Amino acid sequence: MTGLLEAVFQAGVVGEGGAGFPTWAKLRGKAECYIVNAAECEPLIETDKYLMRTFPRQIAAGAAAAAAQVGAERVVIATKAKYEREIAALKEAIRELEAKIEIVTMPSFYPAGDEQVMVYYVTGRCVPARGLPLDVGCVVDNVGTVRSVYEALLGSPVTDKYLSVTGEVGEPLMIETPIGTSFRECVALAAPSLTDYAVINGGPMMGLTLAEPERIDKAVVTKTTGNILVLPPDHYLIKRSQLKMARIRLQSRSACIQCRYCTDLCPRWLIGHEMEPHVVMRGLWCEGQIKNSEEFVRAFGDALNCCGCGICELYACPMGLSPRRVNEYFKGVLRARGLDQKPNPHPKARSSFSQRLIPTERLAARLDLLKYYPLHADRCVRYSPKEVYIPMRQGIGRAASPVAEAGARVSRGELIGRAAEGISSNVHASIDGIIKEINAQGARIVSEVEN
Repeated sequence: MTGLLEAVFQAGVVGEGGAGFPTWAKLRGKAECYIVNAAECEPLIETDKYLMRTFPRQIAAGAAAAAAQVGAERVVIATKAKYEREIAALKEAIRELEAKIEIVTMPSFYPAGDEQVMVYYVTGRCVPARGLPLDVGCVVDNVGTVRSVYEALLGSPVTDKYLSVTGEVGEPLMIETPIGTSFRECVALAAPSLTDYAVINGGPMMGLTLAEPERIDKAVVTKTTGNILVLPPDHYLIKRSQLKMARIRLQSRSACIQCRYCTDLCPRWLIGHEMEPHVVMRGLWCEGQIKNSEEFVRAFGDALNCCGCGICELYACPMGLSPRRVNEYFKGVLRARGLDQKPNPHPKARSSFSQRLIPTERLAARLDLLKYYPLHADRCVRYSPKEVYIPMRQGIGRAASPVAEAGARVSRGELIGRAAEGISSNVHASIDGIIKEINAQGARIVSEVEN
């Protein structure tokens, strides 16, 4: 590995805006265009905006270093035009560093932060279905990831996370806290207005819903945590997430009117992918009757190309159906049968792309989140928990292998999990303390310092 790749690998940097793909693996390739994803497209997430306002110089320097690593001639920070304070801060940092970085401004739409949509918006190139931006000469990294690249070059591993806590709280809040901090402690800092609440780990469209108290109790901050959305347990989004597949199948089979709104507004269809949710929905009723593999792929193969953005079921469908969940179901069925749909390697975006972008404020209204939408997290607090639980798997790829023992004293930044062979990332202690337990799943560390 080169100096930058080695530093990023040792620091355990992963993609902080999505599934947590190890950054060292992404930066091994060569690309013509390096894009910093600064769009933060889901409603009620505040983290990337805060990072841009607070650490613009580190972001610009990290982007320049990462772009040099992949050999990119064009370096872009793609963000929303309405983020005026953030853009001003980045422009000043770019000027001071004399960096060749351009800022591309986007409308406020969902999913502006989808990396394939962003690649098309910035370059006009369409990534093939189930492909990577690298397939069209691009690499995309999140704002937080780029900042962590900068810190890695200074020798600092990833031990802390900035995240926002929003929704049903006294004050939307930014928190800087060690990885492994419990969700309950983070929510408490923002003064929730409810005694009993549910949370969404991430944004309202693609985040993981935690409705059961015991699941919230076990949830901890990881390298990919960007937001904790607090909602009433009976909120529309929480209730909808609890629908069983059997119920969804019955609803879909009886109520789909084939209006094709789910397809017409699908961002993957708009950039030319084989993705027509209405076709998958149309075939659902006769799934058991299709015995021929080719016919089965024709009916349901598009499901493999679903990105899970949720527009089809949370915005487009007038009948309140769940095409995304149906797609997820058929992904599993197709893979279990060993069936595949070969995507077009050279997709072309539809001419309707720019006319069918979903306005973020309208999306917030549709999700019954509008009362929280105007509220922003301008204040950040540093929180030091007495205890953390650090999972050995912090994103896509294999879990790290424990390299410490129970009872050992560790310092913040000390390696406690070594990256496994293949796609994996290092894991470090996030506080000074004693390891109370450690195994293949994670490590519990208790601080010896009184809060």
